[in-house]
Amino acid sequence: MKHTIAFYNLENLFDTVDDPNTLDDDFTPKGFKRWKDSRYRSKIKKLGKAISRIGMEEHTSAPVLVGIAEVENDTVVEKLLQTKYLRDIPYDYIHFDSPDERGIDTGLIYQKEYFEVINAETIALMITDTHGKRDFTRDILYVHGRLSGEEIHIFVNHWPSRRDGVDETKHKRIEAAKTILQKINMLNVPPEDLNVLIMGDFNDDPNSESIQVLMASRLFINPFKKLLSPYSGSANYKGKWSLFDQIILSHSFLNHEKNTHSFQEAQIFAPRFLKQWKGKYKGNPFRTFAGRKYVGGYSDHFPVFVTMHFNE
Repeated sequence: MKHTIAFYNLENLFDTVDDPNTLDDDFTPKGFKRWKDSRYRSKIKKLGKAISRIGMEEHTSAPVLVGIAEVENDTVVEKLLQTKYLRDIPYDYIHFDSPDERGIDTGLIYQKEYFEVINAETIALMITDTHGKRDFTRDILYVHGRLSGEEIHIFVNHWPSRRDGVDETKHKRIEAAKTILQKINMLNVPPEDLNVLIMGDFNDDPNSESIQVLMASRLFINPFKKLLSPYSGSANYKGKWSLFDQIILSHSFLNHEKNTHSFQEAQIFAPRFLKQWKGKYKGNPFRTFAGRKYVGGYSDHFPVFVTMHFNE
């Protein structure tokens, strides 16, 4: 049996209702983005289609696990799972509101037939800005569960952005990596039994210092390192490809023992329907907005996924 495990940054999946406690004003009918119901419904439908097809060329079933980023609340995730593309799949989800100023969070969608949740919680990322004040950003979602009976530990991430400069913000992403390692140390699980998936939009490439902090622990492999090139990635900014979206695996997924999962391959999911078809940005992710202009696409990121084989 093969399973697809995916991660997808959904690019500002907001509802149309103003939340007075967050900076979501742009994504309201009267806001900067003119975010009205028709646009919201169109985006939800498109994202449902995309998720349903991740890994379909390799398998005949939709992903068993999908980490998601940039979702506003429970409502948008529930609407997503109610689309015609996903409603017949036995999906459930985990989502917690985080202290992010814009109100965007991470979440985990899972097929109840294959995945059983043991525990789920958020891990606060304690970082500061240049003035020494706490920078309120996305929590890390931690889920402990059983995939086809095998215990696994999942971390879903959306690390702090590079908006204020790569060097100026890299300490925040390094701290995120250290926070995950601290949690793993607290699990008190021998390395040979430690089944960990660290997925997310890290706002750093596989060779960045923050990701290397994880790799220096010698607990993990990063199959996405070989997928980054000048000609491909999961997002494109000003003509340059990046691979901020990755799924990092513990070494335990390289075994082939009975009733365990073995890693097979990693891919960027970039079919034609998720791409810009023509013009200057041909081949880039078909996004929802280009600046202030509504273009009606899916997301400014391609999903990424790994294929796992369950050894029966």
